[in-house]
Amino acid sequence: MKLGMTARIALVSAALLTAAGTFVVAQTAPLAPVEWDRRALDRLDRNVRRLERAVTQRNAAGQPVLLEPDPETIALQGQTQNLDRRLSDMEATVQRVNADLERLTFAVDEAREDNAALRRRLSDAERRIGELERAAEAAREEAALNGPITANSPTGDAAQDLTAAVSLARTDARRGARALETVAVTWPDTPQAREANLRLGDLRAAADDDAGAVQAWAAALQGWPRAAWAAETTLKLAEGLIATDRRTQACGALGEFTRRYAEGAPAALRTRAGQLRTRASCT
Repeated sequence: MKLGMTARIALVSAALLTAAGTFVVAQTAPLAPVEWDRRALDRLDRNVRRLERAVTQRNAAGQPVLLEPDPETIALQGQTQNLDRRLSDMEATVQRVNADLERLTFAVDEAREDNAALRRRLSDAERRIGELERAAEAAREEAALNGPITANSPTGDAAQDLTAAVSLARTDARRGARALETVAVTWPDTPQAREANLRLGDLRAAADDDAGAVQAWAAALQGWPRAAWAAETTLKLAEGLIATDRRTQACGALGEFTRRYAEGAPAALRTRAGQLRTRASCT
């Protein structure tokens, strides 16, 4: 077995004893501490190798060298063994910590996957709840738009109710039409009710509901009011009657226009009335 540096130092100390025991080296005084630089270590290594060769030669010559253990070397070996045991303990502790970390990492990965699955389920549930809420809101709004019209005044004033309904109709035709119908029901036989029916007829005509438009315009013109919009609305009514194949009634409406509104109507309206008479084949 190859000798280590510590064993070699011990060998240097022990080699001073001869096989016959004729030489004894006594330590008389402590030596000055040696500064172990590279050169000193190389010199020590060379000396140890010389001693090894010398010991080998004496052993070969039948003069064995007796080695006595160096107390410092024994103490150093004991410290080394303690360090080895502590190192083994530390390695076992590190192995246990690594195993615990692996288990924790696996548990964290599983928890992360579970959280991701829960988030997906939560997002899906929120989406479905949102769809249900929107569907319920749409159903409530549809029911409100299609339910029976009842008297209801949000402001308590016919003019303000009409203004609010007209403003709503500019942004939402269906809800605006509902509001106009409510004004007509809430404030019957008033100028606001007539104008509400006029605007309701315009909304229905824009939606290609000619029959509904004729009904609303007819309600607006009931009693043939002298309002500024009455002349044009009468022509709208006649045009709607022609569109719904009621030419006789259209001619009747054009006759009322001639009797009631033609004299003070603009030339454009009188020209339009003549064109409608031709379309309706009025006599």
